[in-house]
Parts: sequence; C-alpha cells; structure tokens
Amino acid sequence: MYKYALLAAIALTGTLSITACSQQDQAQQPTEQVQAVSKPTDPNDSKAWNAYLGQIVQKNMQGMTADRPFPYLVPAGDTDDANALRQRQLEQVQDTVARGVLPGNMLVFAGPDSGKTAEFVTDAFKDAKPGSFKDVIVLVIGDAADKDKVTTALQPTGATVRYVNM
Repeated sequence: MYKYALLAAIALTGTLSITACSQQDQAQQPTEQVQAVSKPTDPNDSKAWNAYLGQIVQKNMQGMTADRPFPYLVPAGDTDDANALRQRQLEQVQDTVARGVLPGNMLVFAGPDSGKTAEFVTDAFKDAKPGSFKDVIVLVIGDAADKDKVTTALQPTGATVRYVNM
C-alpha cells in the first residue's frame, strides 16, 4: 500500500511540474499581433482588396450564426471586362435576393469604388420582397457619402444593415 501511495505522489509531483513548466513557457511566448492591412491604392489589386476588406468583415460578424459570410467584391472600372463581371455578379445576387436568404446569414458587399458598390446593392435589392431579409445581416463597406442610398434601398427588406466606412 505504501508503494502505491509513493508512486501516486511521484506521478502527481511530475504532472504538476510539467504543468508549471508549460504555463511558464506560455507566459514567456510573445502574443501574436495581427497587423492591420491599410486601404489599397490600386483598384485592380483584388488580392490586396480582399485582405483589407476581410479584416473589416471579421470585425463585423457579431450576430451571424451561419458558417461563413457570403462576400461580393464589386469590381471597379468602366472597362468592358469590369462591366461584364459586375453584370454577371449582379444577376447572381438578384437570383439570391429573389430566392431569399436564411436568417443568421451575412451578405457582404464592398469594392474599390464605393459609388459602384452602392449602385450594385441598390440594383440587387430593388425587387426584394418587404421583410424577406428579416434577421439577415447585410454588411456594406463604402464611403460615408453612399450610406443613405444603401440604407434606403435595404430598409424595406427588414435586413440588419451594417454600413462601415472605408
């Protein structure tokens, strides 16, 4: 019996010392700082825009119960390619709006050109049924000048509208 008590005491002492070392190592490790990404200057650098806008989305996900948000990066520019891409994306979003979105989901709209993003959101939701987006979060990232236009377009849908200034 004495042997078992001695073995238990040794095992307990070893466990406590390992735990103490582990906690000391964790205390000595520097905390990892995530550096904020600044607003890109090149409207065509989609990788930089995704990184910049992604950090804004991460900060505004409270209340979302879905697995992930559904982001739409509205392309800038007036080239034929940019217009065609925006039109295809608009048709996709209009289909989504017509079908409806389950509560707890988040739709995100942003792009290098805030005016084009505001116009995109307005066009996408113009035929939405009143109240059809109740408990759905719609996050729009743009310039302060476009906030009223976007908010007015989304208000009848019943969505929880979040507008973040770039």
